[in-house]
Amino acid sequence: MALAPDRTVRGLLFDRDDTLVIDVPYNADPHRVVPVPGAHRAVERARAVGLLLGVVTNQSVIAKGMATREEVDATNARVDELVGPFDVWCVCPHDADDGCDCRKPRPGMVFEAAERLGVAPEELVLVGDIGADVGAALAAGAQGILVPTPRTRPEEVEAAPTVVGSLAEAVELVLEHAAAVRS
Repeated sequence: MALAPDRTVRGLLFDRDDTLVIDVPYNADPHRVVPVPGAHRAVERARAVGLLLGVVTNQSVIAKGMATREEVDATNARVDELVGPFDVWCVCPHDADDGCDCRKPRPGMVFEAAERLGVAPEELVLVGDIGADVGAALAAGAQGILVPTPRTRPEEVEAAPTVVGSLAEAVELVLEHAAAVRS
């Protein structure tokens, strides 16, 4: 699997749950944040080469009334502390049936991240664990990399243009691509 050879990558976006941190359903407790093995190192490598970094995360726990935005922000701050720092955080607080433009697989958060980072969406790669992550990337004109987990559905893996086995592999693919485009 490869990224588009004619596209410069200036930024890397990540899904939060099951991509950067172990998924705890509806987690809004900073004390329950546990990074995915190798996440800090992978993010650190991307930062070291000058990529802009962001997180785009669906957090319906807010819409469901199970947590406040402040609790989610505190949880994200803990992720930032353990895995980041990230240049931008974009959070969709809506539920699946709310019809918003930000909830993945819709492209709103990717567009927001691009604007806040000062790059075109086409210059971003989004790494996530489900089809909605890749769908949001593609809908915004970005590239997507799927890192399947046991919860990723087979049809999501089949549909994804780029699939790798780990977060470290995803970041390595982006770094190799960036180096090839520069040379």
